[in-house]
Amino acid sequence: MTTPHTDPYEVPGRPCSIAATLQVVGDRWSLLAVREVTFGNHRFRQIARNTGAPTDRLSARLKSLVADGVLERRPLPDEPRHDGYYLTEAGHDLVGVIRELLRWGDRWLTDAPPMKLRHHDHDFSLRPVCAHCGEPVTRGELHAEVAAAGWTLAGPDADPAGQGVQDA
Repeated sequence: MTTPHTDPYEVPGRPCSIAATLQVVGDRWSLLAVREVTFGNHRFRQIARNTGAPTDRLSARLKSLVADGVLERRPLPDEPRHDGYYLTEAGHDLVGVIRELLRWGDRWLTDAPPMKLRHHDHDFSLRPVCAHCGEPVTRGELHAEVAAAGWTLAGPDADPAGQGVQDA
């Protein structure tokens, strides 16, 4: 899903899907709200309590996540008069990102992780595998290929006047 304010070619700097993604979920409260919905907490008060977000900010972030197609509001099964927040397909795709943030934080920020992901009867450990060829992917095997016109990995090809861009 692309919206005009998240088009990778319209964000400042290098045209990049990371920059566009951060326009949608690049603040603490957005990703923590998605985490809570992933855990099955669909009510506003649950999400507020478990994220620690100020309610005015959380309300704004939830509205934005709904507008950007990450979450949807729909009636709660046990209280149809009240709406809850649920992941859309785009929201489900963020679960892998949240898993990686958890893995990174467990590795670099704590000696005693406060939560574990489990798969059947063992700790979950993700191993990247190429969906195209089925081979495991290791560090150093991926490379970036720039598709945005006028850009290289180092930055813009040339300035607007057609002069080469020089390093300062």
